[in-house]
Amino acid sequence: MKPIKIGIYLYELAEVLDFSGPFEVFTTAARVSEETPFEVYLISEDGQTVSARAGYKVVPDCSIKDHPELDVLLVVGGDHSQEVNKPNVLDWIAQQAPKVSWLASVCTGVFLLAKAGVLRSNKVTTHWEDIADLQQLYPQLDVVEGVRWVQQDQQLTSAGISAGIDMSLQMVSLLHSESLAEKTARQMEFDWTKKPN
Repeated sequence: MKPIKIGIYLYELAEVLDFSGPFEVFTTAARVSEETPFEVYLISEDGQTVSARAGYKVVPDCSIKDHPELDVLLVVGGDHSQEVNKPNVLDWIAQQAPKVSWLASVCTGVFLLAKAGVLRSNKVTTHWEDIADLQQLYPQLDVVEGVRWVQQDQQLTSAGISAGIDMSLQMVSLLHSESLAEKTARQMEFDWTKKPN
């Protein structure tokens, strides 16, 4: 089986656990599996070092112009106020959305998906602090409160920060098997919330 290629898009002032949590889930799943189910790529706008929250420096694997063909696109959150106003980034997200099998966001990453007009389902969630803003900006969305993650069709969105780990384990379950997701959670010593609420 060919590895599923997962692209995690991050940017300046991204929340550290929003990308490092899912990265840990998918790479741990690959490590504890007898096969190589996933390949994970950190992607930024230009491929240069990104300063995430609190000055956490990250060297992405590639840029939006030179990444491999993706099966999954996951957009992270953080201080997204500049990122949602970048036409080239929004255009790239819009171009990738119909190509990938699964679309996902952690925390406020859903704002980028909404602004790019690519949400496959109106049922979404985000960080509790941003629920009202998301609903006000995008009244057509069914913004769900008090859940760790939401899945509808081939789209997943998670609440804030650590909730992205629960959502990513759910993705491992969907993309490979529940047994691998459980094995990954155990390896990570993480108490996986299997149900969205």
